[in-house]
Amino acid sequence: MSATGPFGARLRAAVAARGPLCVGIDPHAALLRDWGVGDDLAGLERFVRTALDAVAGLVAVVKPQPAFFERFGSRGIAVLERVLADIRAAGSLALLDAKRGDIGSTVAAYAEAYLDPASPLAADAVTASPYLGFGSLRPLLAAARASGAGVFVLALTSNPEGAEVQCAAGPDGRTVAQRILDAAGAENAGELAADPAAARAGLGSVGAVVGATVGRAGGSRPDLSRLRGPVLAPGVGAQGATLADLSAAFGAVLPDVLPAVSRDLLRHGPDPARLRSAVDRMREEAAALVGQVPAPARTGPATTASGGSVTRGQSR
Repeated sequence: MSATGPFGARLRAAVAARGPLCVGIDPHAALLRDWGVGDDLAGLERFVRTALDAVAGLVAVVKPQPAFFERFGSRGIAVLERVLADIRAAGSLALLDAKRGDIGSTVAAYAEAYLDPASPLAADAVTASPYLGFGSLRPLLAAARASGAGVFVLALTSNPEGAEVQCAAGPDGRTVAQRILDAAGAENAGELAADPAAARAGLGSVGAVVGATVGRAGGSRPDLSRLRGPVLAPGVGAQGATLADLSAAFGAVLPDVLPAVSRDLLRHGPDPARLRSAVDRMREEAAALVGQVPAPARTGPATTASGGSVTRGQSR
């Protein structure tokens, strides 16, 4: 896997072609049972194959959550390796929702696992936790810059428990979430100044996770004006937010927002036709928010790098 430019520029191109929708591949035990495929390794493989046939190459970003693969041990991780390869082979960007965070050599090891192009778990981008200090992510950020990958740092998440930490204010009056956003913005400012391709795209490669539920029930909204990077917005569907909420939540930075949906989409499976219909509807709704018309939907499944259905163009 080799990048053909900085992540922000590649993401900008993918969104222009397919709209901003990000689809999470989260094989919950309950969802596997609802699909009737069984909560076992065979069920996991059937689930991800059907889901990828419906979304890979059709949406800009596909976001597998590794915890749901890791619970099956080494064989589940092997399935995740194939999923990451198949997402990229189909032309979508693979965002691994690992939410890793640590210090020193441990963060460097995470970077090697998820962002080294030679790794079987390599993705186009990864989510990371900055709550051991933003600077603790330095090895991950450096590896991402070197390989043309992206890092999405958790800032103001969609779970209500996050507020007790993320909304705490420091001596300068800024919340923890705002300090993280400002630090990510400083990283992007440096990239945009140094990299002509990033500057042309106008989008840095350090993104932030800000829940689509932000500002609801009277909560305050963070200042995203200095981020100059992508915003991953979970919380659409099962957590109560709708695509229509995004305009009010994100305002002027809406063109940089990736609304993330998972359970609300995957509940339409396992029937492939119903699942593809739901994908088409949601990606068109998401694209319409920013005045886009995504590329026409395909009429059947493609092929994957691992030999099933899905290949439409290498993303990295």
